[in-house]
Amino acid sequence: MSEPTSCCRARGGYCERCDVLVGLDGLHVIGVERDDGGGRLVVTVESEPTVMGCPTCGVVAHGHGRVVVGLVDAPAMGRPVRIRWRKRRWVCPDPGCPVATFVEQDERIAAPRSSLTTRACRWAIEQLRREHASVNGIRRQLGTGWRTVWDSIRPLLQAMDKDLTRFEGVAILGVDEHVWHHVSTKPIEDGGRGPKELTGMVDLTRDAHGRTKARLLDLVPGRSGQAYKTWLTERGQAFRAGVQIATLDPFRGYKNAIDDQLDDARAVLDAFHVVKLATQVVDEVRRRVQQDIHGHRGRKDDPLYRIRNILRAGEEHLTDRQRARLDAAWAADERHVEVELAWRCAQQVRSAYHQDTHAAGRKIAEKILASFTTCPIPEVARLGRTLKQWRTEFLGYFDTNGASNGGTEAINGLIELHRRVARGFRNRDNYRLRMLLIGGGLDPSPHTHR
Repeated sequence: MSEPTSCCRARGGYCERCDVLVGLDGLHVIGVERDDGGGRLVVTVESEPTVMGCPTCGVVAHGHGRVVVGLVDAPAMGRPVRIRWRKRRWVCPDPGCPVATFVEQDERIAAPRSSLTTRACRWAIEQLRREHASVNGIRRQLGTGWRTVWDSIRPLLQAMDKDLTRFEGVAILGVDEHVWHHVSTKPIEDGGRGPKELTGMVDLTRDAHGRTKARLLDLVPGRSGQAYKTWLTERGQAFRAGVQIATLDPFRGYKNAIDDQLDDARAVLDAFHVVKLATQVVDEVRRRVQQDIHGHRGRKDDPLYRIRNILRAGEEHLTDRQRARLDAAWAADERHVEVELAWRCAQQVRSAYHQDTHAAGRKIAEKILASFTTCPIPEVARLGRTLKQWRTEFLGYFDTNGASNGGTEAINGLIELHRRVARGFRNRDNYRLRMLLIGGGLDPSPHTHR
């Protein structure tokens, strides 16, 4: 170690300015040097001499020198930082005490046997969650190994995962699934990654201002109503009784689980998926009419094929040029009237969700339920029958002040982002912890903050 700077140990004491700069409570800086080989800053620290009692028997222990422990700290001034902690060591004088020697510990600085300081762990976790960093990117900034970083922060994430207070205060619950890997579905016990799909549960509870801050609550293997039902059962009666609204996409398995476990909750069909169903109907009609008229799939010069993208847009967003292209396509062949009618039906579905009041939107929704089933266009009639089967859930949107699964889809977007950043995952448990972290699920519910 190089000689301490002139300010350190000035007049036999410690330098307060160095202590403030390094910011390790209870420890004093006694030396700072630069590791030219690794580009690191190496800071040597120690605590003041003090009387210490044996942690087992309480007898005043005798000092027995110091032991130097190396720790990885958060980066500073563009460089990785290493802490050399000169820990005090004591000997218990009581011959009957099972503790012969012990070394000072301070979890404010670092957990026992940890390779990273406490603040380095906090910094790494915030980088993962807030800055969308990868573990590999974090380890480069810290100047250490991937395993060293993950083994240091994983116990912290696991402890947060076990804190059941994070499930408190959930009044609106969303559910959706996503694919977490694209390889073999070989069972985990046989060395595989298990099912490709994971079902995610999301807290969509609104705050005092009516805003939704979605939080990922959990990820469970599989895409089935049974997976959702089992998770709800495990949460306990108090959790289930608190859920007032349950949003979902049109999947009967989720609906059965809600009916079975959430007796008092109102099921709400997600608006996005309803509009998606209507848009798909328009596309199906367009392709059928195209085939009937021309005997082939759409080509670039076919009128219906040229407007395929315009048909997916909302009428309120169309430009004058796009409206003119639609009118030209309708006029090109009288048989295009089926496509026009299907498109107007889809726009009617969209308009139900864009009214100034939910009461006005509900009136349009009820008209849709009453008229679509009798439509002469088979695809529109099928959509009407589907919505009629989901009547209560379809109308639930307008009775719950616009509850939707939008927050759940936002969480899925974050999951997709982090899976790309990480270049995929092999371990499902690590994947679950990472996604709970970035999805806000490891924090206590913001609705129960004191």
